Amino acid sequence: MKFKKIHHVAVICSDYEKSKDFYINVLGLKVISEVYREDRHSYKLDLAVGNHCQIELFSFPDAPERPSYPEAAGLRHLAFEVEDVPSSITKLKAYGITVEPIRYDPLTKKQFTFFADPDGLPIELYEA
Repeated sequence: MKFKKIHHVAVICSDYEKSKDFYINVLGLKVISEVYREDRHSYKLDLAVGNHCQIELFSFPDAPERPSYPEAAGLRHLAFEVEDVPSSITKLKAYGITVEPIRYDPLTKKQFTFFADPDGLPIELYEA
């Protein structure tokens, strides 16, 4: 078996409309498709991340909360590569998003920072 790339990351949200607005209007991801699955009482929204990856945003009734930030077993955080971390932070702050101070990767010397989606999922911005 040989993996080519990550195809998608699935995110379950507690407030579909709020998360949909966040991922589309704040983060600027493009909608690929949106489906309401009647049998599951659930939306599935496919969002493009660049040309190579997708986020699948799901709404499930009564989904449990994330156990802790950020060290719960399982997915730790979602990371996006950006050209300019400081300008990305400025854009997020314009939406009232709290962003951690910029840090530097000790190995690559590149800038990175964290913020959270509406459900508290940690999201990282990492310098290209």
